[in-house]
Amino acid sequence: MPTSQSHRTSSHRALSWSVAPGALVQAMRHGATPRVYAHYATPVRCDAPRPGTRRWYRAAGSEAGPIPHGATGRDDEMSEQADPSDLVDLGRYPVLQPDSASLQATVAAAREQMASRGAAEIPGFLTPAGVEALVHDADALADRAHPSGGQGTAYLEFPDFSLPEDHPRLQFADYAVRAVAYDITPRTSPLRQLYEWDPLKDLIEAVLGRGPIHRYADPFGALNLAVMGQGDQLQWHFDQTDFVVSLAIQSAEWGGAFEVAPRIRRDDDEHYDDVRAVLDGDTTAVETLAMTPGTLLVFEGRHSLHRVSPIGGQRWRHVGLLAYDTKPGTMGSDLLRADRYGRTEPFAEPPERWPVPVGAGP
Repeated sequence: MPTSQSHRTSSHRALSWSVAPGALVQAMRHGATPRVYAHYATPVRCDAPRPGTRRWYRAAGSEAGPIPHGATGRDDEMSEQADPSDLVDLGRYPVLQPDSASLQATVAAAREQMASRGAAEIPGFLTPAGVEALVHDADALADRAHPSGGQGTAYLEFPDFSLPEDHPRLQFADYAVRAVAYDITPRTSPLRQLYEWDPLKDLIEAVLGRGPIHRYADPFGALNLAVMGQGDQLQWHFDQTDFVVSLAIQSAEWGGAFEVAPRIRRDDDEHYDDVRAVLDGDTTAVETLAMTPGTLLVFEGRHSLHRVSPIGGQRWRHVGLLAYDTKPGTMGSDLLRADRYGRTEPFAEPPERWPVPVGAGP
């Protein structure tokens, strides 16, 4: 049995409320102000760290190697950087040879998927041994995942309570999930080493076709391990970012399907009737993306309604969430950090033990 199945966190954008949705709507209509947590706010970009903050990380590709799990960060404790290419099926996806005909064919096929349904699945990106390594790593990190949960709408915004009660923007549903933040992910983590590996970034950049992409500057949100267990789920929602990159690591025993209603809305037409139909249980327009362990998924969720179905069984569902943007310097807000990670100050180095001893925090 997973050791922290009673915890709940979220790695998707949502709103949490301190009262039941129906009561909240009625209270708001009568002028009450609810206690609201912006569970996922739109990240903001900044060109430099805010005054008073510490630069806790090294830029990917620096000469120094990773800090081993449990190390203090001194140079004499550095270990030799593992090679992320050992985790990848280079025969199928020769990312170290970006001009090869094989990889160009992969990119072309992925771009066709993006154009047709806003999602590109790259199955078997990791070797079986690579999947095993990431599962072992994720299981070891699961206790570090911060829990949160509640109820949210599909639109990830403060609701407009002047709308009719049955409007899609006022339909609430449960969410519950956990997240391990980037700053507490050991430098020896294979998931972290993949995220900081330029050939992977270059592949995603080629699939997106949006020009150069950059890793998030946020010490919390740049990389997350999303951990979900018995009873966890993510409600139907649209993303507030243009694209999300996921790496499937381990499936739950049952449930945990990634369900998508592709391109259900447009910038100039919200298609509320179609959205309402999905929220009411109509699956006509819904597809399920396999998310088989080892699959790399590039997903444009701003116009595609999607959810993770309720999870059951004794096994964690692990997914790596790799954050990139088309502009450098992307950071999350303190409000987002407080809710998603339970804190606002990053650790200078990934902590040796968890929970962190009193007085040893950031």
